[in-house]
Amino acid sequence: MPFLLNQPDYAVAILAVREDVVVLSDRTLTASFHLSPTAVRENWPVRDAAALVPADLTDLLADAPEVILLGTGARQVFPPTAVLAACLTRGIGIEVMDNHAAARTFAILASEGRRVVAAFLLPG
Repeated sequence: MPFLLNQPDYAVAILAVREDVVVLSDRTLTASFHLSPTAVRENWPVRDAAALVPADLTDLLADAPEVILLGTGARQVFPPTAVLAACLTRGIGIEVMDNHAAARTFAILASEGRRVVAAFLLPG
C-alpha cells in the first residue's frame, strides 16, 4: 500500500509533544513559547499557569486570534480569573488544557483556517 506524506497547509506544524519539549516541523523547543499557524515566538517568559497575568497575553492578542489555546504542561492548570477575563472581554475564546491536548486542538483549528494562537508552558 502506498503512503502519502500529508503536509499541512499552514506554516508551523507540531510533530511531537513531551512533558518538557515540543518538536515543531523545523525546530525543537524546551522553553515556553506560543505560535500561530504562520509564526513561532520562542522564549515566552511564563513557566507557571498560576503566575500568569493579563500583560503576559499581549503578544498573543497581537495576532488577533479567535481563540487562544493555553497548554499548561503535563496537566490542565487554570490561570487566574483576570487572565481569562482579559480574553473574554475582547470576545476572544481561551481554552485551557494540557500540552498534548493543546497540540491536537491547534492542528485541527489551524487546518480549518481558523485564527488560533497556542501557548505552551514548558519547564525549561
